[in-house]
Amino acid sequence: MNVTFDADLAGACDCHIHVYERAYALAPSAPFAPPEAPATAYRDVQRALGLERAIVVQPTAYGFDNSCTLAAIAELGAGARGIAIVPPDVSDDALDRLHRQGVRGVRYMMLAGGVLPWSSLEAMAVRLAPRGWHIDLQLDGRDLPGHEALLARLPCRLVIDHVGKFLGPTSPASEAFMALRRLIEQGRCWVKLSAPYESSRSGPPDYADVAPLVRELARRYPERCLWASNWPHPNVSPRPDDAVLLDWAMTLAGEATRRRILVDNPAELYGF
Repeated sequence: MNVTFDADLAGACDCHIHVYERAYALAPSAPFAPPEAPATAYRDVQRALGLERAIVVQPTAYGFDNSCTLAAIAELGAGARGIAIVPPDVSDDALDRLHRQGVRGVRYMMLAGGVLPWSSLEAMAVRLAPRGWHIDLQLDGRDLPGHEALLARLPCRLVIDHVGKFLGPTSPASEAFMALRRLIEQGRCWVKLSAPYESSRSGPPDYADVAPLVRELARRYPERCLWASNWPHPNVSPRPDDAVLLDWAMTLAGEATRRRILVDNPAELYGF
């Protein structure tokens, strides 16, 4: 199926992009030197794919300095929202300013380059809940069973990146995938059907080891699935084709769920 967009898919959203510009200094914790990828270049991706909305996710490369991400949200305009990284002791005034600038969540990267610890997550979630924000979590999905109890009791919404990012062989029947399912079934958790190359061992074009997970999530939880490009695919070579990734995910999800995944779910979660 080649994805085509019509009036019914107006407002389609890419729920995870990063913006990098050399004018902004990298954090000491940056795990690699990112490519130059300004928001103006992402506009070409939007036009090519027929997308109208985008979520700019703070890269680990900039640590707690959200300046580049905030500038990108402003550049992309009313169709953009953002996910920030903030220190555990961030003030309420600072969170309120970020909200006015379009931020709707806080990123927890629990892999290389992450700067927020697990120990701060629950207290952060308590502060985000009244604002309607969420925790955006990236981890090795194989670790989900060990953190499931904590994640299940968070008072705010939770979004899990990249099909759970299971960095090892994982089947739909595995305990790790079942932990993801249980979190989604609580009704406050979303999952991004994105970046299969981050965890696939079989590789493109089919990502045959990740495809069954995407198919199962979209079939069981269409109201909790999102799509994202992960543009500009930092540190990935060769660089994947965004149109091919979109087509891959939508083919697995099925035509009946496209509007939910691309339009309705992001509108609800990010407040469009």
